[in-house]
Amino acid sequence: MKLSTRGRYGVKAMFDLALNFSDEPVPIKSIAERQGLSEAYLEQLMAVLRKAGLVKSIRGAQGGYVLSDSPDKITVGDIIRSLEGSMAPVDCVIEDEETDCEKAEYCVTRLVWERIRDSINRVIDSITLQDMIDDYRRLHQLKAEKES
Repeated sequence: MKLSTRGRYGVKAMFDLALNFSDEPVPIKSIAERQGLSEAYLEQLMAVLRKAGLVKSIRGAQGGYVLSDSPDKITVGDIIRSLEGSMAPVDCVIEDEETDCEKAEYCVTRLVWERIRDSINRVIDSITLQDMIDDYRRLHQLKAEKES
């Protein structure tokens, strides 16, 4: 299973917003520059994230984006599923969708796909933006200690 740029860039952008979390909106240009992302593509992703209720947009000269909730309340799973959809590795195990497979009830491989889907969901739902901030700070502290 491989995430598209939508999911990867969306997580980067949301991490950037979390790292700069405050009442002040963060301009899209700033996020794009810090994360090395296309501003136009980022605008498209932010529209989806806004529609999903994960960010709020503020218009005007001092406008930009803010997280809709605190970093400890938003998971990587929230972000990825809003941009990518289900994390199911195959169509027959997509959540809340009926399968038209006649063998679904006794399909051994279906059980494997369900386990993979459930494992992925458990992991991405267990990581919050706050966890990412904590990891970022820990890694940068280790780097600084090595350099001194």
